[in-house]
Amino acid sequence: MAIPSNLEDRSVPKASGRVRLPSHIAWSEPFEFDLGDRCQLLLAYAQVMTEGLEEDVLRYIDLDVLLGVWDELCLSPYVRDAWSKWLSERDLLD
Repeated sequence: MAIPSNLEDRSVPKASGRVRLPSHIAWSEPFEFDLGDRCQLLLAYAQVMTEGLEEDVLRYIDLDVLLGVWDELCLSPYVRDAWSKWLSERDLLD
């Protein structure tokens, strides 16, 4: 699990549409996700937030989208705690 310090940099291009996650993130099916579909986006974000390296998080996680779906994400407690801390330190959680 990685949370890059520059995730707030909105100039970094983000993946959209249909994506195929790298095998170190999605090591079992599904491997491809349609980020335009909310259910698939939630699954992809949870996998990237749990298994992704910093460069993966930068590529696949859009901070504005993340904040919009935060309450719907199914994350393990240690992942949710780490991300909650990071988001709270930046006054991004309500």
